[in-house]
Amino acid sequence: MLGGSRARGTAGPLSDYDVGIYYEPDAPFDVEALRSAIVPVVDDPSETVTQFGEWGPWINGGGWLHIGGTKVDLIYRDLGRVRDVIAEARQGRFSMNYQTGHPHGFCSAIWMGEVATCQPLFDPLGRIAELKGQTWPYPEALKKELIFRFGWEVDFAISNAELAARRGERTHIAGCAYRALSCLAQVLFALNGRYLINEKGAVTEAATYPITIAGLAEAQLGLWKDIGDGDHEGALRRLRGLSGSLRALLA
Repeated sequence: MLGGSRARGTAGPLSDYDVGIYYEPDAPFDVEALRSAIVPVVDDPSETVTQFGEWGPWINGGGWLHIGGTKVDLIYRDLGRVRDVIAEARQGRFSMNYQTGHPHGFCSAIWMGEVATCQPLFDPLGRIAELKGQTWPYPEALKKELIFRFGWEVDFAISNAELAARRGERTHIAGCAYRALSCLAQVLFALNGRYLINEKGAVTEAATYPITIAGLAEAQLGLWKDIGDGDHEGALRRLRGLSGSLRALLA
């Protein structure tokens, strides 16, 4: 399956290609055969793919490859676990998990969003097509729980940033600011019935949605400039302003 920004039609000139390889847990594909197939096409023969599970439980393997000068990421997905996650998310249940490469955390509902937005390249048995039917319309129960979980956390992250600011702890302030913005993006994506696949670029994208916060993109840029300049008070003021706008939007 083609995933990521290429599948969603939001890719830029520097965007890579994300290709999901879905498999049934009782019939996984042959990793060695995949490696053999990759060798003739990659720019660097040393580039290869992992065994299952090498990248953790939520991105359970794949490869970072370059083909014809273009970055191509292969990602493994266990269809049994994906089905379970979709069934849970339809009931408004999801989990946030530690995963390398996702500083906000890996929300289990990402797997549902990947299925919803991907473009099947080879799906002869219609497995992904069947699952796609379970992802639309966007589940109201999932929307409600995402808003509840992350809406509350925006202010909590800001409060932690304020405590760190008293001691001038720039790293912690920046981390809390990132957390607040990521949670805010989760809420705006849910309000608009959009699946948040990756926190990279999420705030900028959320700023373009019909239901959003006026001046969000500009506020994000100003916030990071304030933090870079050591203007913690200014950064926190921007965060509190965004939080207030979010509460008004929800109200």
